[in-house]
Amino acid sequence: MSIFTASKERVTTGLALVAGVLVIGFIDNFFLMWLFLGAVYLLAFKEAMNLFDIKNSDLIYYAVGIWLLAAIYPYGDDLFVLAGVAYASAVAYNRERTWKNFLPFVYPTAGMLFILTMYVEYGVISLLWLLVVVAMTDIGAYAVGKSIGKTPFSTTSPNKTIEGVVGGVLVASIAGMFVGLSIVDLGVSFVISFMVSLGSIFGDLFESSLKRSAGVKDSGNILPGHGGMLDRIDGYLFGAIVMLVLLRGLV
Repeated sequence: MSIFTASKERVTTGLALVAGVLVIGFIDNFFLMWLFLGAVYLLAFKEAMNLFDIKNSDLIYYAVGIWLLAAIYPYGDDLFVLAGVAYASAVAYNRERTWKNFLPFVYPTAGMLFILTMYVEYGVISLLWLLVVVAMTDIGAYAVGKSIGKTPFSTTSPNKTIEGVVGGVLVASIAGMFVGLSIVDLGVSFVISFMVSLGSIFGDLFESSLKRSAGVKDSGNILPGHGGMLDRIDGYLFGAIVMLVLLRGLV
């Protein structure tokens, strides 16, 4: 595949994703949002199983069950805690069970449940805030890193530089601060944007570590030019948890 074709695929897929997200956000309907996030979640869950080298295909049915409960239970993020208690009980009852099978119920399940809960509690503007912060972190880090980046940030992701990370976090904090004004005041908006941006950096780094361990370049190939679903949402999975926790604690 030529560089031109690969770039065309990446741009086309990216524009389609942005358009789809904007349409769903504009409609702002819980059931539609739940369906959309559920589709994203199940695709990411399946990819996570591959990265964790888990062969038990029955786990996807438990993931579906958790998401179905999230449609009717008002505190979706608590379902993650309940899932942990349930699995710990199962491990205690049957010593042949392994904790490895629970890993996809931590990543990406926790992040997706927090995203849905944030939508329920703070509305679609909170998801827009999250989207802006994570996207601007990526864009800022790439632009600054390519321009002046010299100092490696982490061996987990050799392409990341400290200069790029700092630039990305600053750009995202300022951009996110203005979006967050719809929910909180200026100071709190900046602090939350800053912390969410940092969280998204490490969300990306965490997925990179999983791919290194699994010996793969991408988490999947469902998105032409972009790789897998986890490759697109890794920053959001960490960022959403940080944002919801801080919104509850600071607002």
